[in-house]
Amino acid sequence: MRPILVTFALIAVCLTLAGQVRAEDFKREKFDETGFVPIFDGKTLSGWHISAKSGHSGKSKNQTGGRWVAENGAIIGSQDIPGNGGIIITDKPYGNFEIALEMNNDFVPDSGLFLRSTEKGQAYQYMIDYHANGNLAGIYGEGLSGGVHQRNFDFTDKVTEIKPHDCPFPLPVKPADWPNFWHHGQWNELRARIVGNPPKITTWIDSVRFMEFEDKEKRHPDAGGIALQVHGGGDSTKQFVRYRNIRVKVLD
Repeated sequence: MRPILVTFALIAVCLTLAGQVRAEDFKREKFDETGFVPIFDGKTLSGWHISAKSGHSGKSKNQTGGRWVAENGAIIGSQDIPGNGGIIITDKPYGNFEIALEMNNDFVPDSGLFLRSTEKGQAYQYMIDYHANGNLAGIYGEGLSGGVHQRNFDFTDKVTEIKPHDCPFPLPVKPADWPNFWHHGQWNELRARIVGNPPKITTWIDSVRFMEFEDKEKRHPDAGGIALQVHGGGDSTKQFVRYRNIRVKVLD
């Protein structure tokens, strides 16, 4: 009987390992990290400033743009008073570039990574709508004409569950594999590339390509700041967004 039991045990182990391999067999890309420059020193907000000019700062009558601090090696943001958010934006404008950063947000605040942002928060947005019915790595035209809005999945009411959303770019991770791919409460890497105008925008989560979008018309300036957002509305004064290891490569 012992050989039979050993055989069944080996089969069980092999099936378990096979399932793990299938769940982790994501199409991860390798990136050339040469040319990237840190734009956050991990200690101060040098090179960045808070803008209260966006619509997310209306609760303060555009007097404050949320609460943004550098703590524990990260830029940490929240609403400063209930309903009042805003953006923190680089002093330097960027045109064609690739940006990578790590994110570890609470599953409540609505945030975003703004590409070529104005002081009013008009930008192409890498969506970081980290909440029920929200999305990661979709593209949204924040304050832009034309209704730019591409996303290929939505969260359910749980951070561990997603459901497909109709979109020309297919969802690269099966919903059943999402808990093995995305690690809530840990640092996950987000990456975006924007080139040209009308721009072509590509987004990644942990080296897996999640979106390709090419606009058909020029609706925004060739360059702008890189910004992080805390959305207005509701009350997220006690929930936080966290970003670290922020680096940029300027592209010709």
